[in-house]
Amino acid sequence: MRSTKPPGIHLFECVQGSPLSLRTCQALVLVLTFFSYSSYHAARKTTSVVKGVLDPKTSNLGLLHWPRCLNIDKLPTAESNTVLYGGWAPFDSRNGAALLGDIDLAFLAIYAIGIFFVGHIGDRVDLRILLTIGMIGTGLFTAAFGAGYWLDIHSFYYFLGIQLIAGLFQSTGWPSVVAVVGNWFGKKKRGLIMGIWNAHTSVGNISGSLIAAALLKFGWGWSFVVPGVMIASVGLIVFLFLPAGPEATGEDDHLEDFSKNEIGTPLLEGQTEVTEKPVGFVEALRIPGVVPFALCLFFCKLVAYTFLYWLPFYISHTAVGGKYLSDSAAGALSTLFDLGGVIGGILAGHISDRLDARALTAASFTFSAMPALFFYRVYGSISLYWNTILMFVTGMLVNGPYALITTAVCADLGTHSSLRGNSRALATVTAIIDGTGSAGAAVGPLLTGYISAKSWTAVFAMLIVAALVAGLLLSRLVMAEVSAKLESQRSAAATGLPVSSVAGA
Repeated sequence: MRSTKPPGIHLFECVQGSPLSLRTCQALVLVLTFFSYSSYHAARKTTSVVKGVLDPKTSNLGLLHWPRCLNIDKLPTAESNTVLYGGWAPFDSRNGAALLGDIDLAFLAIYAIGIFFVGHIGDRVDLRILLTIGMIGTGLFTAAFGAGYWLDIHSFYYFLGIQLIAGLFQSTGWPSVVAVVGNWFGKKKRGLIMGIWNAHTSVGNISGSLIAAALLKFGWGWSFVVPGVMIASVGLIVFLFLPAGPEATGEDDHLEDFSKNEIGTPLLEGQTEVTEKPVGFVEALRIPGVVPFALCLFFCKLVAYTFLYWLPFYISHTAVGGKYLSDSAAGALSTLFDLGGVIGGILAGHISDRLDARALTAASFTFSAMPALFFYRVYGSISLYWNTILMFVTGMLVNGPYALITTAVCADLGTHSSLRGNSRALATVTAIIDGTGSAGAAVGPLLTGYISAKSWTAVFAMLIVAALVAGLLLSRLVMAEVSAKLESQRSAAATGLPVSSVAGA
């Protein structure tokens, strides 16, 4: 047993010897990492809501009718929007949309680059400290973007620089939280558990949208400052209470008992007592499935992040039933896409668990997203009700494979049998897959900033092609999974055993 323990809560001391000790720690880890990454996305989402204020529409628009129970009809209309918000230089110029696209590119490009390095670092340092630094830094620079409102800053390079630094701090989030959860949870129902846990992305997007939209009437700067303060506060809580792994509690003698607990079986079963060396990028790239899933995620995140950054803008600039929503109402309405994403992530995780086929599940969702994107563009403008239904379904199909790959698939590959029990690969594998995906997340919003100025139909055509390519990239893995299933059925028929028995042999 180690003689020293890191700062923070040590639950094993409180419930040592209790059968609930591991479950209590697991619950704490799930809650803290859930709210941690929710706050990351809440801080990230504000830009998409404020875009319509920085680059306002010039036409005289009205408010689209909305069910009274949601009180959206009480929000400022687009008519009053031109009075309340006159735009903000330099984004109110003719090329304002392109400038906003450049801001998104700066953030996501440095995020994609940073995530590779963070994953490499994450397997070598205390993940709790890494998360804390990232969250407080993200909060500081998110608030600094909003400070431009009160400081009357109109320099494009100020906002560009702030987003570059904010993106670097944001890159600490995903590899860290996946590695922490991976340290505490085993393979049993991993897809379902991580699918539910991955709702933090949508919860963060929803809360970020609602908070930013509600604060617009006080000045767009508050839409950045408040989420910035929130993520910094959560970061302090993470520092005080998050156990990054069972060994962080200082109770290594109990690790052997954990493996006897079916619910708490660690991801890496059968670990030896040898000193583990961190896995390098080249070795991680050689793990079967890492490259195709990473490339698939590139196109999945291209689609998902285009919606993340541009959906409120698209809604407020597109007539639905002949009328338009205000920027605040569009931001609130866009949360339905994220609600669909919650369901999609859970469904994808559950289905992949039942089928034991991650690639087949992910590919099925991406191919199904293609008609959903087409129908949302063509029929979403008929009425508000059609818009909400199609937006929800699209969110479910777009975010389903994105959630599955960034959670359960990363955990599967980060603990692949080829690693021979090495526990110091989770963050590196996660960084490779999500870092590649984040490159797509940078490309999608950037292209949208330029293409949308000419045609939103062209934007949706780009998204449909991206979904198609994402599914095709998994074709070899899908064929391998289907072949394995057919072989299991043939073996079961030959031996007279159930298919599940043969598959688990």
